[in-house]
Amino acid sequence: MCVSATQYSYRRAASPNRMDELIAAAREALEAAHVPYSEYRVGAALRTADGTVYTGCNIENANYSNSLHAEEVALAEAVKNGHREFDRIAVSSGVRDGVTPCGMCRQTLAEFAADDLVVACDEGGDAVTEYTLGELLPNTINEGTLDDARED
Repeated sequence: MCVSATQYSYRRAASPNRMDELIAAAREALEAAHVPYSEYRVGAALRTADGTVYTGCNIENANYSNSLHAEEVALAEAVKNGHREFDRIAVSSGVRDGVTPCGMCRQTLAEFAADDLVVACDEGGDAVTEYTLGELLPNTINEGTLDDARED
């Protein structure tokens, strides 16, 4: 899925070379994707607050709802290793179309990352577009939302 500039006014190009390491890691991760149904490879590289990078790729299942997304695979590995603070994630697809995390992945990321998490989307070559998680998913459901609902 690709978003166009007219859909999001906050879309902006990343600074040159700023995300090279994470984009390269996401591109490498997508090579391991298991995508026999869609043939749409996605890789993600998530950087923790201490600089550790975890990668993930999409893993499809014949029952599409059981498929795993690259972002959630990277996040699960990081959380499994004790990390709870993140500052950047890069996402790349095999066709370099500027793919952004889907809504489910945005909500999952919001469980562990602040609104200012930088989401870098690979547009191909050296082109990278950045968003913040808060821009991609405003007014997220979070622990506070659930606490407020319990109080009512």
